[in-house]
Amino acid sequence: MTRTPLRPVRRGVEWEFDRVSFSREFSRNVVTKLLVDRAEHGGWELDRVQITADGTRRVVLRRKIIRAVRTA
Repeated sequence: MTRTPLRPVRRGVEWEFDRVSFSREFSRNVVTKLLVDRAEHGGWELDRVQITADGTRRVVLRRKIIRAVRTA
């Protein structure tokens, strides 16, 4: 897994990216369950999926970075 730092999409919004690769030995159902688990427990959402010629799935996940603003 590789975590890419920030990529501002629009003003005031920052995203954290995570790249995950799955071997072709993993079935579609297993990959789905793993990604759903990361989405539910880690706050990640699907950004893009690429399936290579050898069957490897390269998935990019993202989650919004919420910066705390000091009020006092």
